[in-house]
Amino acid sequence: MGDVLIVQNSKSGGPSRVGAWLEAAGLGLDVVLAHDGAPLPDRLEHEAMIMLGGGYLPGEDDRAPWLRDARRLMEQALEDGVPVFGICLGGQMLAEVAGGEVTGDVGAPENGSLPVTLRPEAADDPLFRGLPPVVPAIEHHKDAITRLPDGAVHLAETERCPYQAFRMGERAWGVQFHPEVLPERIRRWEVDGFDPDEVYARAVADEPVSTPVWHQVTTRFAAIVSERAGA
Repeated sequence: MGDVLIVQNSKSGGPSRVGAWLEAAGLGLDVVLAHDGAPLPDRLEHEAMIMLGGGYLPGEDDRAPWLRDARRLMEQALEDGVPVFGICLGGQMLAEVAGGEVTGDVGAPENGSLPVTLRPEAADDPLFRGLPPVVPAIEHHKDAITRLPDGAVHLAETERCPYQAFRMGERAWGVQFHPEVLPERIRRWEVDGFDPDEVYARAVADEPVSTPVWHQVTTRFAAIVSERAGA
């Protein structure tokens, strides 16, 4: 069993470079292909959990029956103080499990590399402190968090989607964007109203700026996992 449970919720939505960065930091990965029928554990015995993205709302058990077990593990992680990083659907799931609200097909969709603005609250955050005030990040969503849970620390926002990053407690983070996605994956997205070549070119241009930042955030998360495991 690896140190980090990674729940994959779609065929193309693997951990990609975030997984490679975690391994480079000395962590082992246990990637569960939940979308393909692989069972999730009854209890979270890992040192951390990463919930990846997917084309579902966090409670769409009729379309994705494994989400019920994924939410259960998320709830356990929050109760036990296990480090959590939720991406897109995973971030929405963290918000919903903790008492916030997620709404389907709300506002204007975001796709491709967009400027994410850090809020003042990020200055004291273990993962987001000291980052540039605006960082490009790859987006791919039409559903969004519409109310953060009580007690959440709001860390980042975009013009179209205010809840881009937040923290619950000391060790659980949710993000709406995709720090794991490389520009090449954008070519496989089919989204009405967006020019795929233009979206891809923008992501390629932004990568030299965005990659070091999301690598640093991932490495900081890995350090929190390792520190808690050692303690």
